[in-house]
Amino acid sequence: MSVSGIPPSGYRLPDATRLGPVRLQVRNVLRSVEYYHRVIGLRQVTPPDRTGAAALAAEGEEEPLVWLHERPDARPVPPGGRLGLYHFAILVPDRAALGRFVRHLGGLGEYAGSADHAVSESVYLSDPDGLGIEVYADRPRSTWTHQGQELHMTTEPLDIRGVLAAGAERPWTGMPSGTVMGHVHLNVGDLSVAAAFYHQGLGLDKVVWSYPGALFMSAGGYHHHLGTNTWSSGPPATVEDARLLSWTVRLPSSADVAAAGRSLESTGYAVEHEDGAVLAADPWGTVVRIGTEG
Repeated sequence: MSVSGIPPSGYRLPDATRLGPVRLQVRNVLRSVEYYHRVIGLRQVTPPDRTGAAALAAEGEEEPLVWLHERPDARPVPPGGRLGLYHFAILVPDRAALGRFVRHLGGLGEYAGSADHAVSESVYLSDPDGLGIEVYADRPRSTWTHQGQELHMTTEPLDIRGVLAAGAERPWTGMPSGTVMGHVHLNVGDLSVAAAFYHQGLGLDKVVWSYPGALFMSAGGYHHHLGTNTWSSGPPATVEDARLLSWTVRLPSSADVAAAGRSLESTGYAVEHEDGAVLAADPWGTVVRIGTEG
């Protein structure tokens, strides 16, 4: 297991932990499908079903990255945000892919924020309901630095020219094969309460804990599979809001899933079992689905 960061005192997620799809509640699924295809470059792998759900994946991939669930009266995210989703983060295979994506956004005239986090380079968008999206590329792990046991992460201006130059050799043809869900970042009401659920309960390591107003956690020494912050002044998202319905943690085996469920229960959190997965809601109502591959 990784030795950097602060491990939980009890159960610890396996190094091979990765993330699966996010499920989003949106106001108009056809509008959102069009946006995620035209702007983000995800293709629809299922048509909207009778419940108004549609699945979106990268080119050449069958596993969805995003599920869209329609609620026609869903309220958009207000300017101050809500507790729940801050953004979900799509990890592209390399800097060249990020450069092609940035050039694609420029051709569409789409506004995007951007940042260099030392471990990664990122651009930020909002979907038609105001739900946050990050698209990013990692720097090689050999270039990441630590201050003691804590990983160094920062927020600096992105070298847009360098990113564009890296992607100049090929045109954008959609989110490329090999794209995965890299991390999820949540607005929470209290970092210590978030740590009790996600660090001690779920079993993620603390990786970055000195960043103002934020706590970053991961498995296997990654820079973060989960970010949490207290930057939103809003209340928790409700069933009437555009929101994150659930995010997915993939573990190597059913035994790992059962162990994670037992850990959450032993630290005082209720869990549900569904189709071999364990589901639990954090203190602000955000559901994490813990399962195996597929």
